[in-house]
Amino acid sequence: MSQDRTCTHTQLPTDKELVLKVMPMPADTNNNGDIFGGWVMAQVDLAGSVLPARRIQGRMATVAVNEFVFKQPVRVGDLLSFFAEVKRVGNTSITVQVEVYAEHIRTQGRYLKVTEASLTYVAIDENGRPRPIPKLPGDAP
Repeated sequence: MSQDRTCTHTQLPTDKELVLKVMPMPADTNNNGDIFGGWVMAQVDLAGSVLPARRIQGRMATVAVNEFVFKQPVRVGDLLSFFAEVKRVGNTSITVQVEVYAEHIRTQGRYLKVTEASLTYVAIDENGRPRPIPKLPGDAP
């Protein structure tokens, strides 16, 4: 993980939906002074659930973190933007790709991709058992 954040700025994605913006606070830091990875993971899970929640319209559970990559450290003073995209809709599950971009509050308009993840959510009934998700035109297999 590179500590040099000055030469890797990027543009925000235009093909994914902004689902969450949040600024970590000093209480969210680890012993190195960076934001604790577990805090970032929790925010990614929340962001990842936004698009499936619209589709499932009921209870759901996170059943898999298929991939999680910390590309750069997150620091206090970073404004994090979480972008999500549905990658697959199955019979009972939805897989979502989440990308996280940091914008340092003092250098607004410059973004750095700090995290990317793939998570799978399952629609569940009132007993916690998987239930079918209705298909829509255009769903990926």
